[in-house]
Amino acid sequence: MAKLTKKQKEAAAKIEKNKLYSLKDASALIKEVASAKFDESVDIAVRLGVDPRKANQMVRGVVTLPHGTGKDVRVLALVTPDKEAEAKAAGADHVGLDEYLQKIKDGWTDIDVIITMPAVMGKLGPLGRILGPRGLMPNPKTGTVTMDVAKAVQEVKSGKIDFKVDKTGIVHAGIGKVSFGADQIQENASEIIQTLIKLKPTAAKGTYIKSIHISSTMSPAIALDPKAV
Repeated sequence: MAKLTKKQKEAAAKIEKNKLYSLKDASALIKEVASAKFDESVDIAVRLGVDPRKANQMVRGVVTLPHGTGKDVRVLALVTPDKEAEAKAAGADHVGLDEYLQKIKDGWTDIDVIITMPAVMGKLGPLGRILGPRGLMPNPKTGTVTMDVAKAVQEVKSGKIDFKVDKTGIVHAGIGKVSFGADQIQENASEIIQTLIKLKPTAAKGTYIKSIHISSTMSPAIALDPKAV
């Protein structure tokens, strides 16, 4: 196990063991314990009382963070020629179709989100083995397969993210940067927590929100009080 640096030890010392923090206090504390020289990302991990192996307990959704993610999201719009100008005007970083399908086939995946149209999805099927594991396959449920390409591009650029519970029952999501104000981190975190609560499957029994932790790229995790949110 790697030894902790002096800064990491100092950061860990600021977090009380076994204490469950309020979202407000945790959002302020995460800024204090982030010690890297770069602008670290802030992430949230929410453990849910669901069994992801059962279709009726799968939790998946989208949320638009009030203050964005702080990340420059690279968007590829795979569209027909009549939609190219619309996608470019909305801010897509790459726009086209066949030439980008070939680039992806050749191994290019230097993008964060792909937005496309229903008519184009058939061409993406053969690329599932490349796009699927990287979380890049467009999906109507997340709004990335749509005829309103411009709106989809703008939403993603302004802070719309999609999330899905993993096989261990945890939802992971980026909610900002440590350079954000504590109130911005708090509001972004609250938005995704409230969205998860609304998405509670009727088949889920017992405690739904089991635990919540927020952390920065290099910091220890801070445990939140699930009952307080």
